[in-house]
Amino acid sequence: MRSIRVLVANRPRLMRELVIATISSQPDIEIVGETENESEIVETVERIRPDVLIIGLEDQEQRPALCGFLLGRHPAMKVIAVAAHKNSTVFYWANVDIRSKTLETSEEGILAALRNSAATVPSHV
Repeated sequence: MRSIRVLVANRPRLMRELVIATISSQPDIEIVGETENESEIVETVERIRPDVLIIGLEDQEQRPALCGFLLGRHPAMKVIAVAAHKNSTVFYWANVDIRSKTLETSEEGILAALRNSAATVPSHV
């Protein structure tokens, strides 16, 4: 079975390190890259082609513009957006249109989103 390839592009550094520490020990998940600069995310996604991108989330009520742009170019990729300061996490994927689901902000919630296909995750718009 092929591992789930994850690019972590979260800021601040502590948040990236916590996300990486949480998922790096999972045998079916591979961290394929990390970037702290938002300006490098698009180029890094183009180069690495991850299955999942984990980014920071400023406002749970508004989809990050970067998310829509990247899912438009890479509809098979999924995005997990984490807002640590608000204790919220949102899972985005493309399926003709971009959908999202609020996740439980926990290791289990993030791991479940990484492992489930978008087709089996009910949407929250």
